[in-house]
Amino acid sequence: MSEYKLKTGKIGDAVIGTYKKIEDTVVGGYKKIEDTVVGGYKKIEDSFTEKFLNEDNTMKTGKVGETVINGYKKMEGAFVDTFLEKVEKTTKE
Repeated sequence: MSEYKLKTGKIGDAVIGTYKKIEDTVVGGYKKIEDTVVGGYKKIEDSFTEKFLNEDNTMKTGKVGETVINGYKKMEGAFVDTFLEKVEKTTKE
């Protein structure tokens, strides 16, 4: 099948050229803004990661955090021991 293209003439070519220049300028401007925003976000993310995460991506808790986690684990264990009982799984034949 043949492909066709609209004959634009000199005026049409000038209009299309002007449109492309405007489009390139606008898109380029948005691209610069996007790069700035993404770069800023990346800096924030890197700072957060460095400050709050270990190399294995677990949270850095420090002494206070460890105390809280251990206290929670003790409370959780006491709750499980007091209110829950283990149910053995049975297989249906």
